[in-house]
Amino acid sequence: MIQDVIRDIQHRMHGAIEALHREFKTLRTGRANAAMLDGIVIEYYGTPTPLAQVASLKVPEPSLIVAEPWDKTMVGAIEKAIRNSDLGLNPANDGKVVRIPIPQLTEERRKELVKRAHHVAEEARTAIRQVRRDGNERLKKMLKGHEISEDDEKRGLDEIQKLTDKHIDEVGTILKHKETDIMAV
Repeated sequence: MIQDVIRDIQHRMHGAIEALHREFKTLRTGRANAAMLDGIVIEYYGTPTPLAQVASLKVPEPSLIVAEPWDKTMVGAIEKAIRNSDLGLNPANDGKVVRIPIPQLTEERRKELVKRAHHVAEEARTAIRQVRRDGNERLKKMLKGHEISEDDEKRGLDEIQKLTDKHIDEVGTILKHKETDIMAV
């Protein structure tokens, strides 16, 4: 019974780490990466649609992303959505494809991205702590309902704390790698 709670906690904490990885993929470094554009949504015949569902994204060189829409009438909408995003990109289109050059990051922009990375990492830590809180409450309810003994509860709480510490350390390691990646010129 306690092992079910522990497995659930571990699964949810692992989910927070995966979400952190996904969020970090969208943060710009100095290199082109199609995942940078994951958050961009285009109005496709009145329906908000992710860019990846209306265009093929390619990275032909380290400083360029090419978006080739399946519907050529969407070229202008794609260009406008990318320009209006907070990514600081300046796309250009030739009527068939949208070319998105990735400029080198300035020192100031790198520092902003590092701050954003710290904010995202703190959100992941908060999510992990919330999972810990939920697990601890479940164990306390089980103790109150006489489903487990006090010793079992203590062992469960200790195991949840160890999982929490491990996952929070992992967030720190991931953040350090991303920070190094962003600050590399």
